[in-house]
Amino acid sequence: MSDPFGAEAELINIEGHFHQGQYQEVIDFDTSSFSAENVLPARVLQLRARIALGQAEDVLAELQGEKKPELEAVGALAQLSAGDAESAVETIEQLAATDAGEVGIVQVLGGTVLAAAGKPDEALALLQRHQGNLEAVALIVQIYLAQNRTDLAVKEVASARRLAQDSLLFNLAESWVGLRLGGDKYQQAFYVFEELAQAPATSSVRSLVSQAVAELHLGRTEEAQAALDQALKKEPGFADAIANQLVWSVITGQDPAEYKAALEQANPNHPFLTDLAEKSDLFDKAATKYKAKVSA
Repeated sequence: MSDPFGAEAELINIEGHFHQGQYQEVIDFDTSSFSAENVLPARVLQLRARIALGQAEDVLAELQGEKKPELEAVGALAQLSAGDAESAVETIEQLAATDAGEVGIVQVLGGTVLAAAGKPDEALALLQRHQGNLEAVALIVQIYLAQNRTDLAVKEVASARRLAQDSLLFNLAESWVGLRLGGDKYQQAFYVFEELAQAPATSSVRSLVSQAVAELHLGRTEEAQAALDQALKKEPGFADAIANQLVWSVITGQDPAEYKAALEQANPNHPFLTDLAEKSDLFDKAATKYKAKVSA
């Protein structure tokens, strides 16, 4: 059990804001009274929050010349967000090949970059070097779910339970897996997301979208729409909310064209659109094999 007055406890609130998706609160958090050992972790969180809010170029400019591996890893994340995946991957691979690869935040940010760049196996290899890092566990779970390896995600969550089953990250990871498993797990996941989304102290566009996804799985389309409307009121143009509006429109028999156009405007490279284009292309290729041949 961690010391409630120790160095780790000092970071609990700012970390909570970050993992809840409350990025502006992270940026505005007063860290002036933090102990010396937590100055860097707090700065890393604030830089990551700025990247999440679209300030990657500013972060890159601020980090120019920094040699601390934690900040180099943040720089790689900023490079990825700015569209330079190749440089981001190169930076992370160089860090991973040195002692810096044993630093927890380097593993987490490195795993994030590698997974986003289409290198999930490299990401997992780096993340699995962690020593009890719950953020690394959460990212491993996300990668397994993206690979449709629900069995491995379940095992990862089960093994992490001993680390801190009362932590926000553990509850989130368990809920992600629950949405994949289905059954009564849908309701359990809903309780976690709804509590985060509806409490003023923890609500964010991301928790609202998560609540909406759980509502859709439970067949509650009106409630899902209400949560998505709340998310878009908080942050108009939030791509993940629009993507789930598109899903909602298909489920409810509405015309998805409006939402598809809105998503293309908000983020033309959104994973949902990329996946849709890939599946459409595969369907077209398959269809040509069965096209009726008309003799001249």
